[in-house]
Amino acid sequence: MVTVISTPASWHNPRRWLALGALVMSMLVLGFDTTILNVALPTMAEQLGATTGEQQWMADAYVVVFAALMLPAGLLGDRFGRRRMLIAGLVVFLAGSVAGALADDVNWVVVARALMGVGAALITPLAMSVLPSLFAPDERGKAIGLVSTGSALGLPLGPIIGGWLLEHFWWGSVFVLNVPMVALAIVACLVLLPETSDPASPRIDTLSAAFTTGGLGALVYAIIEAPERGWTDPLILALFGTAAVLLTGLVLRSRREERPMLDMGLLAHRGFLFNAIAATLVMFVLSGLLFVLPPYLQSVLGNDTLATGVKLLPLVLGLSVSAKLAAPVAGRFGARATVTAGLVVLAFAALLGARTTTQDGYGFTALWLTVAGLGFGFALVPSMTGALTALPADRAGSGSGLLLTLRQVGAAVGIALLGSLLSNAFRDRLDVTGLPSATADTAGDSVVAAHLIAEKAGSLHLAVSANDAYVHGMTLVLLVCGVASLAAALLAAAFLPGAPAAPRTGGAGVRVASVKADA
Repeated sequence: MVTVISTPASWHNPRRWLALGALVMSMLVLGFDTTILNVALPTMAEQLGATTGEQQWMADAYVVVFAALMLPAGLLGDRFGRRRMLIAGLVVFLAGSVAGALADDVNWVVVARALMGVGAALITPLAMSVLPSLFAPDERGKAIGLVSTGSALGLPLGPIIGGWLLEHFWWGSVFVLNVPMVALAIVACLVLLPETSDPASPRIDTLSAAFTTGGLGALVYAIIEAPERGWTDPLILALFGTAAVLLTGLVLRSRREERPMLDMGLLAHRGFLFNAIAATLVMFVLSGLLFVLPPYLQSVLGNDTLATGVKLLPLVLGLSVSAKLAAPVAGRFGARATVTAGLVVLAFAALLGARTTTQDGYGFTALWLTVAGLGFGFALVPSMTGALTALPADRAGSGSGLLLTLRQVGAAVGIALLGSLLSNAFRDRLDVTGLPSATADTAGDSVVAAHLIAEKAGSLHLAVSANDAYVHGMTLVLLVCGVASLAAALLAAAFLPGAPAAPRTGGAGVRVASVKADA
């Protein structure tokens, strides 16, 4: 038998902080897997023969599926039980990790990453949406900040952990790492989390879910393939047109529904909308940066995989410091000032990094990476907290799903667009004079491929040209990151509320999700 009890009783349960620890650990694992593959890509490109486009798909298959499915996933938890669907997501994520560890070609890696994206899509919005049932409003901001920080710290820690694993084991070990951590998270969620749901949540709209998945998939596929096929290729134009039609259809359908899957009403709330935009642009920059940096550190500067991961530590240290300081700084000066300052610092770091040359040592890179980490923490943590605390309690699953969908779209488009910009610039700049046509095409696939060919041919000129071409492409990427950060800073300064929004109510009083206790 199932009984219904008042949610506020769980606000005083001492186990709520242990439950929060389980959620933070789950988000940390998802943060790892957004970026852990990046440091493995050069090794996998060599062993699996992956082109730059295929490397983008290995990285993007996870974030594209992640982004496309989060909206319906949040509603599944609202309707059928958040703990139940959270555990289901962890199980699917575990299965994808095992499949990735056993994969032996590029296509299977992409499939495994996509399966992990399905699991992540269930985990992320539901990890956020159970917080109102665990914490009172005066504690909720702190809890949201800790979960957001866990996810944010996982992003730069992924390449470091991946580098250590690749130094000691085979590339599939980056997937094996997830198995014990996810298994522990499953046990913790079973033991510590209450079951919550919102019977009044909107139904799962199959057509809207199809519009979301198809539209985002077509958009990212077009961005990844455009440098290879050409931006005016008929297939690329058709994909962009398909994406525009499907995403427009999603918006129009959502506006007609009384309780839509994509709640456009939330976007009308300034605190939610502009915090979400800021967080999305931060993820655009961070994901693109973590895609282009490992090949630079490994192929251009000549580091092994472990050293590549370790040399990303300045980014982690900067992020750790600013993530810890972000909440008190926002409390003192307001969310608007904190997020704006973080984005300006991030823009400065990107523009400083754009001055990198092939003659610069690691010291200069460490400098601007540290500054970038500081900017990321001050921009991302307050913007995520501000957006999530603006959500009504009864729309926790669907609202956090929308926010995190936007954030993951930023990550997917960041990898796709900035990776494509890098690929195009590298191929155009690389000097392949004297190489046979087929060999020249292979060298243009990636800096890793160019170095392998240069080593076999004993061509110092090709190796030097590959380094110069890659740094040129990275410079363009960092310039785009700097401009995007400045644009986000202007939006934040103009439109963000001065302080984090207080939790909203859902009617005459606070509307909280029901808690179902197993008899």
